[in-house]
Amino acid sequence: MTVHLITGAGSGIGAAVARRLLDRGDELVLFARDAGRAREIAAEFPGASTLVGDLAQPGRLSWALSKQNLPERIDSLVHVAGVVDLGSVADLSPTLWERQLAVNLIAPAELTRLLLPVLRVSHGQVMFVNSGAGLRAHANWSAYAASKHGLKALADALRAEEAENGVRVTSIFPGRTSTPMQARVHQQEGRDYDPELFIDPDSVATTILTALDLPRDAQIVDLSVQPGQ
Repeated sequence: MTVHLITGAGSGIGAAVARRLLDRGDELVLFARDAGRAREIAAEFPGASTLVGDLAQPGRLSWALSKQNLPERIDSLVHVAGVVDLGSVADLSPTLWERQLAVNLIAPAELTRLLLPVLRVSHGQVMFVNSGAGLRAHANWSAYAASKHGLKALADALRAEEAENGVRVTSIFPGRTSTPMQARVHQQEGRDYDPELFIDPDSVATTILTALDLPRDAQIVDLSVQPGQ
């Protein structure tokens, strides 16, 4: 049985990935911010187990996981969860900087650190669902883009460090995708939101599964996904 631990499975890309993996018979461990959210996600994905930890407080993740039963095997750790708050450098408060860096960068680093011993045993894979903002930054995206540029650096360093342990590391860079986060971005931008104009989350899920299923003689390192025509 192949076991996947996924953050951000409650909606958008994470939910699409979780559904695809569950439908093909893989085992899921879904990460939730609190017990109430864990119950909601477990109801949405029957048969999946859950872990609880607040990604906005990465310094407490070790304590949170120490109080729960961790899976004995993890074949992939898929980081999908993220937050975004737009604003100019002149206007963004330290609180908004800290929140985005905590959830989008520090929490993935800490969760990966805590689970690396299990991933090494299974010669598993760490998947970072990044963003086009992790490759280029635009006006009003400074904090989010900084967190995602940092996430790419984390992935690149981790790949070099863990190659000798047989752990593969992939970064996926989706363009604008039809998710609740995208709806929030449009609200912050003051623009009308038409989900039909953007990538379907299931299309991004297809690229993620392609990377996860690649034979062991190769790995997808970086993969950009842009809206089609």
